[in-house]
Amino acid sequence: MAGDTRAASNIRTIHAAAEPTAPSALAGAFYEDALRELCKLGLPFLLGGTYAFSVYTGITRATKDLDILCKPSDYPRILEHFKSLGYAIEIEDERWLAKVFRGEDFFDLIFASWRGGLPVSDKWFEHAPRVEVFGIPVRVIGPTELIWSKAFVQLRHRYDGADIVHLILKQHDRIDWRRLLAHMDLHWEVLLVHLLNFRWAYPSERAHVPRWLMDELMDRLERQLELPSPRVKICRGRMFSHIDYEPAVKEWGFVDADEGGE
Repeated sequence: MAGDTRAASNIRTIHAAAEPTAPSALAGAFYEDALRELCKLGLPFLLGGTYAFSVYTGITRATKDLDILCKPSDYPRILEHFKSLGYAIEIEDERWLAKVFRGEDFFDLIFASWRGGLPVSDKWFEHAPRVEVFGIPVRVIGPTELIWSKAFVQLRHRYDGADIVHLILKQHDRIDWRRLLAHMDLHWEVLLVHLLNFRWAYPSERAHVPRWLMDELMDRLERQLELPSPRVKICRGRMFSHIDYEPAVKEWGFVDADEGGE
């Protein structure tokens, strides 16, 4: 299939637990056409966002768009291809996000994690199973990387923490916990908070999170408590939301983590 980076025999095929509801019949037709064009183009891509979440959890909800993940080196070629077909294109944020439009409908073309923290790489494809969406076989972002991609989405009007909780609940046996820890090694406290949220939300399912991981994170917390506070006043909250943490950098003298403070 177009978009595979490993031999077909090494790619797992899974059954989608559910598909979300497109906002309209026109939008659904657009998503289907977009996926077919992406497959014909032959560049590796992954399906993410609400569709991936529904695949793994069975939770269905209306979606306003389609999330497509690709490598940074490929997104200009994808945009060029759709522009040649008459679609409108837009680069919303050169660090991580572009868009392709047909009328009012669009899909997001994501080539790095939230706010450009880390680019989509070949490793994202190594653990991505195949699934059918709109009857089209595509690769879907793996549950480990899906959790990572949602971990920093914490804005006033959007919070993906509940999605992470339900991914753990439904996909705990498919999550590569050591790889997830490696992804979030620098920001391990964010991972710990999400895991505590899961334990609190579903106390009978606490064992889904490996004991060694909780021990590791709690050990890090205990050691950190013995260390002095950093000299540089950094606001890492800006990695969650520029707007919600704006007073920290404009009024209170904190350094913006997005501007090289870390």
